Amino acid sequence: MSGTEERQLAVVVGRAIAKQRKRCGLTQNEVAEKLGVSFDVVSRTERGIVMPGISRLMQLAAIFDCETAELLTETSTRSTDQASRMADLISDLNHAERLLIMSMVEQLVAYMKQK
Repeated sequence: MSGTEERQLAVVVGRAIAKQRKRCGLTQNEVAEKLGVSFDVVSRTERGIVMPGISRLMQLAAIFDCETAELLTETSTRSTDQASRMADLISDLNHAERLLIMSMVEQLVAYMKQK
């Protein structure tokens, strides 16, 4: 992986971390306290300046009550990871709502293939 690709990955993972933090209603200071680090570490991670290691990702996942993989697969460009993410997004919807979403996705895909 090139330096540019690593930087891009760090930015995308940082955004996923920020998104999970906001979903939990936590501030960067609160996350820093839970991790036992300075506010600056959390800020730099969310901005993609620092790429967290596996143990840090596991700590963050525990704080956000999510799977560690969610912090990575949400940012993945692999279609299987994206499909899994979509499944997670619609899992709390009822059957009719899921069918509506599937219909919309199918129509959008058909439209995109025509281009």
